[in-house]
Amino acid sequence: MWTKFMETKTRVGAETWKKLLNWEAVAVQIRPVPGTDAGALSPHEIWIPDSKAHVAIEVLRKV
Repeated sequence: MWTKFMETKTRVGAETWKKLLNWEAVAVQIRPVPGTDAGALSPHEIWIPDSKAHVAIEVLRKV
């Protein structure tokens, strides 16, 4: 199962988080926020596997 981890203001911000989380072996899906377009300046959600939530939280805490 996938769970919503965070929401970013832009797709660029989401891509940055994706790279950081991938570096720590956390798979990431980036999805536009429902009701918005999928443009680069639109808000996006970051989704991660439930089994990697503890790793993602630790990465977020360190940053």
